Amino acid sequence: MQKQTRSSSRLVWGTLKWLLPLAVLAVVAFRLKFAAVPVDAWAVESAPIAAEVMGTGTLEARVKTTLSPRIQERLATVLVDQGDAVKAGQLLAQLDDGELKQEVAVAEAALAAAQAAMERTRTDEARSAAVLEQARLSHDRATALLATRVAAQADVDKAVEALNVAEADLKRSRATTVEAERQVVTAEMTLKYQRERLSFTQIVCPYDGLVVRRDRDPGGVVVPGSSILQVISTNEIWVSAWVDETAMAALAPSQTARVVFRSEPDRSYPGTVARLGREADRETREFVVDVRVERLPANWAVGQRAEVFIETVRKAAASVIPQRAVNWRDGRPGVFVDTHGHARWRAVKLGLRGREAVEVVEGLQTGERVVAPRGPASGQLREGQSIKVS
Repeated sequence: MQKQTRSSSRLVWGTLKWLLPLAVLAVVAFRLKFAAVPVDAWAVESAPIAAEVMGTGTLEARVKTTLSPRIQERLATVLVDQGDAVKAGQLLAQLDDGELKQEVAVAEAALAAAQAAMERTRTDEARSAAVLEQARLSHDRATALLATRVAAQADVDKAVEALNVAEADLKRSRATTVEAERQVVTAEMTLKYQRERLSFTQIVCPYDGLVVRRDRDPGGVVVPGSSILQVISTNEIWVSAWVDETAMAALAPSQTARVVFRSEPDRSYPGTVARLGREADRETREFVVDVRVERLPANWAVGQRAEVFIETVRKAAASVIPQRAVNWRDGRPGVFVDTHGHARWRAVKLGLRGREAVEVVEGLQTGERVVAPRGPASGQLREGQSIKVS
C-alpha cells in the first residue's frame, strides 16, 4: 500500500513538473498575442500642407577667389588669418620688394637722363634754326649785291653753301630731338612697367569678404599660381544641392525653401531658390539647384553638408496624417485604424507629402483615428491586434 502511494506521488510531481512550464509558456503566448499594444493615435483632420522637394548639397559662396602672386618672390608677411573679415583694397600680404624698388629707382634715373638729353637737343635745334636764319639773310644780301654788280659771284657761292649747311644742320638737330623725345617715352614706359611690377609685391583684397583659408606663411618663396589666401564674398551664400531630375518640372527660381545643416539637424533656416542648373549628371540623374540662405548659423563653414527642402505646392486645407502612420504592403500605402480598441489595416491613396505629414486623398474620413506602435516595435502591428492608446 505504501509503495502504491509513493508511486502515485511521484507520478503527480512528474506531471506537475511538465505542466508548470507549459502553463507559463501558454500565459506568455496569450499575453503576446492578445495583450493590448501601446500605440500613438492621431485623428484625421483638415489642415494646410505643403509639398517639398529634397536635395543634398554643400554650402558655397557665389564669388570666391584664390589670391596668388603674379611674380616669383619671397613672402615677407601675411597680415590676415582665416576667419578675418576684409575690405576691398585692403593689404593682405606683402612680398619682398627690395630689388624691385631699386629697379624703380634706376628707371627714374634713366627717365631724368632722357629728359635732360631732350632739353639739350632742343637747345641745339634752336641754335641751328638761328644759324639758318642768319645764312638766309646773308644769301639774300649777296644775291642783291650781285644784281647791282657790287658783289662778286664767289661771294654768292659762299652764301649758298652756308645756307645749305645751315639747313642740313637744322634737319639733323630736329632728328636728334625726335630721337630724344622717343627715348623719353621709352624711359617713361620702363618706369611705369617697373612701378607696376613693384605693385605686384602687394597682395590686396579684390572685394569685401572673408578669409576662409590661409595656405602660406612668411619666409618661403611663392610662385605665380600658388595659393596664399582664399577669400569669399559674403554678399551671397547658397547651398548647391543635387536634386533628382524627376523634380525638375516642379522647380523654379524664387521658390521658398528651408535649409537644414547637419550640424543643427533640428533647426531649419529660411532660403530661396536662386538658380537652377542646366546640366544633369549622366550617372546619378541629378542636377544642381542653388538655394540662397537668408540667415546662416552662428558657426558655419564653406563646404559643410546641408539638406534643402523646396516648397513646390501648398494646399490650404487637406486631410492629413503623420508620415509615421503610413504602412506599406506589397507596394501599396495603408494605415492602421483604431476600430473599437483593435488595429485594422486599410489601404489609402496618398497625395502631397509634406515635412512631417502626408495628405490622404482616399480611404479615410475626417475624425477617424490612425495608430502606430510606440518605441522600437514601430511598424509591427498585426491585423486585429488589441491596442491601447497612450
